[in-house]
Amino acid sequence: MVQQKKIAILASGAGSNAVNLINRFNSTDSPIHVATVITNRVKAAVREKTEAMGVECLYFPKDEWLSGHEVVKALQERGVELVVLAGFLAMIPNALLEAYPDKIVNIHPSLLPRHGGKGMYGIHVHEAVLAAGDARSGITIHYINEHYDQGAIIAQRACPVMPDDTPETLAERVHALEYEYYPQVISQLLLG
Repeated sequence: MVQQKKIAILASGAGSNAVNLINRFNSTDSPIHVATVITNRVKAAVREKTEAMGVECLYFPKDEWLSGHEVVKALQERGVELVVLAGFLAMIPNALLEAYPDKIVNIHPSLLPRHGGKGMYGIHVHEAVLAAGDARSGITIHYINEHYDQGAIIAQRACPVMPDDTPETLAERVHALEYEYYPQVISQLLLG
């Protein structure tokens, strides 16, 4: 039997992408397994959702998160090979970047380098896309480095921006791209 590749998901909010990834990977025949979910928010909805699915969710308070050492220890104890951000709203500490070089990926809800950086997450990104009059939006899957949304781009997928779009309707189309392509790219990174 081939040993499963283990990933960890970092999430701060509702956890819809985390749930999608767990549904996709945590079946008995999947070569990839979500070993743990990590959050930096004690009341994040992702905790209840993932634990209901049988996946542990670890919470690290701000001081432990900032040092990163306990986080790295938890990941290594679980045999995690790839760290996957899914709506995670904190800077990745240096200890984690050093322990997992080119093994931490993020999904951003725009076509970077447009509409990235500190404060650009969730509905804020879609508002910025519409305010700029962009004809297209989409997703960017990229490696994490020490700067917000500036790591090397792995993949991008686009969708049109419609004339009557609201931030919410655009978000729905972008979410559909996330749910379809993030698992595919994670599989390619781990399995070749």
